[in-house]
Amino acid sequence: MHDAALAADRSESTVRTGAQVAVFAALIAALAVVPGLLVFGGSVPVTLQTLGVTLAALALGPWAGAAAVLIYLALIAIGLPVATGGTGGLGVLTGPTGGYLVGFVLGAVVIGALARVALRRGGRMVGLWLFVAGLAGLPVFYAVGVPWLKLATGMPWDKAWQLGAAVFVPGDLLKAALAAVIIAAVARALPGTLPADR
Repeated sequence: MHDAALAADRSESTVRTGAQVAVFAALIAALAVVPGLLVFGGSVPVTLQTLGVTLAALALGPWAGAAAVLIYLALIAIGLPVATGGTGGLGVLTGPTGGYLVGFVLGAVVIGALARVALRRGGRMVGLWLFVAGLAGLPVFYAVGVPWLKLATGMPWDKAWQLGAAVFVPGDLLKAALAAVIIAAVARALPGTLPADR
């Protein structure tokens, strides 16, 4: 009887996590189709994708957060218009900005792992530690995205860094802070409801 109850609990948890992964994949897609803004003549638009990725990783933890990003990338790959500016297809994944999309998967693992520690520790500083977790993903995004951009466009390293990373730092800091505030509020209001908080 105990084994049956345990199996039922595990099955329910798996279904719940799967539903949360799907919801966050949809959230990333919804934020991505908000029109991006090219700043300072850049090649990579400023979008809300990183906000969605950071929210997913902070809320779901490393593996479920990365799974949400992978589902989002799969939607792009099959041609659904859910990439920046309402585009889709394999060309998006292999184009100049494709490295950032790949970096989102790796960044979600880093952010989610640190968020799990922050949420389990809890306390009054949880928002700050979630912000730190969100910040930790940014170097990962850039480390994959900038070299990819350089190789895809042939631009020099300094220009690739300037147009593919430096111009995004202020906005990415704000998005990491916003994601941390949101997830910290959920964790405080509904303790134990986030997979990363269990």
